[in-house]
Amino acid sequence: MPLDQHEDPFEGRLGDALRRAGDAFETDGHAMVGGGAVRGRRLLFRRRAAMLGGVAGIALVGVGGAVLLPGIGDGGGSGKQSVATDRSGEPSVRDDDGEMTGAELIQRLKDMLPKGKFSGESARGTGASLGPYAQVVYDDGKGAAAVQLGLGRVEAGSEHARQLTECPDKAFVEFDACAETVLQDGSRLMLFQGYEYPDRREETRHWYAQLVTADGYDISVMEWNAPAQKGSPVSREEPPLTTAQLKDIALDSGWRGAIDAIPEDKGDEGDEGDEGDEGDEGDEGEKEASSTERPEAGSAQPPVVDGATIQKTLAGLLPDGAHGVDEGSQESDFAYVVLDDGKGHSLVQINVQPGMADVADSLFGADAETLPDGTKVATRQGPGEKGGAGVVMWTVDTIRTDGLRVVISAFNSGAQHTAATRETPALTMAQLKEIATSEKWKTLG
Repeated sequence: MPLDQHEDPFEGRLGDALRRAGDAFETDGHAMVGGGAVRGRRLLFRRRAAMLGGVAGIALVGVGGAVLLPGIGDGGGSGKQSVATDRSGEPSVRDDDGEMTGAELIQRLKDMLPKGKFSGESARGTGASLGPYAQVVYDDGKGAAAVQLGLGRVEAGSEHARQLTECPDKAFVEFDACAETVLQDGSRLMLFQGYEYPDRREETRHWYAQLVTADGYDISVMEWNAPAQKGSPVSREEPPLTTAQLKDIALDSGWRGAIDAIPEDKGDEGDEGDEGDEGDEGDEGEKEASSTERPEAGSAQPPVVDGATIQKTLAGLLPDGAHGVDEGSQESDFAYVVLDDGKGHSLVQINVQPGMADVADSLFGADAETLPDGTKVATRQGPGEKGGAGVVMWTVDTIRTDGLRVVISAFNSGAQHTAATRETPALTMAQLKEIATSEKWKTLG
């Protein structure tokens, strides 16, 4: 999953990624993560290419949620607010958009919240082109807080459906608590308590319940301890609802009726996630990917490489003295290891992607090195850009003549969002290049 790029995408509906992706799923801007959503893998790979611009980084591995709502973020903008607006730019509640209107969704959401005052109401109904959602600013007397509801459909049993309800890895996302549950009816539920920004540059907390049923109903209930998820000062120490209350709202059977009312050609839009204020540049690419939840009939699925196999291969290529203290992988394409050579922790992450030949020209410019066997190599050394103080990111990006792309990055910290633990990464650029160009990767495709 994780490739990111020059333009700082994320995320994140993991950005629509993830309907879920806020900054928590903010990739570091120098690589794109294609993972999270397995919507039309070819399109996803193309987006990785476009966003990657030749360098890889990680967004957030299996971030189930962290997220925005379906269709929120309507195409760019500052990312300071995720609400529907009328032409005047003011929040609006639509009552003319589908079998269940925005006004009806708002009322149903309000009826489920404890007694309090409401303002900042915004919603779209089931017939809206960007998908249904509802948002209110709720105040129980202890401070105003944004509460959002997102509804949609995902392919039942798909990797994307699974990843939406998987807790993120703490190597990439800081959070206080996260729990995954499989309910008796086969539905998967994730309850997440974390932060709007992975580096916690602001104390905006982001809590949510993410429910994906066995038949593909996708329901998100999110809240913050501020009147808006971004750009608004915190108004209280914690969001107003407990995770048990978020769960009860998500499990309400009425939302399934609303999802049934979504036209078939709109039900899968917006499942991927917005990136928040720093990931807005990636919104258009995510929306393109979002519109192809299911590959077109007859389209070929590009090959993938098992994440556990990537992990094992990476471990075997590490130089002597590089002791791994943590490791992980995704179902396909991505793996990481945290090294400790006695000088401090260092995160190393790698993406392995077959079938990328058709986008090689967009990924590697004239300045790329070409090896005797035709493999192209691009390198980059720069700031980590995820918020960790003093963090740097060293990357080697390669593509072979058969289209196999291997991108490896190393950091001078055990996690992108935490402060540097050492002056430079544990692996040198020469060592990164040696790993990325190893012949062993050819045997995995």
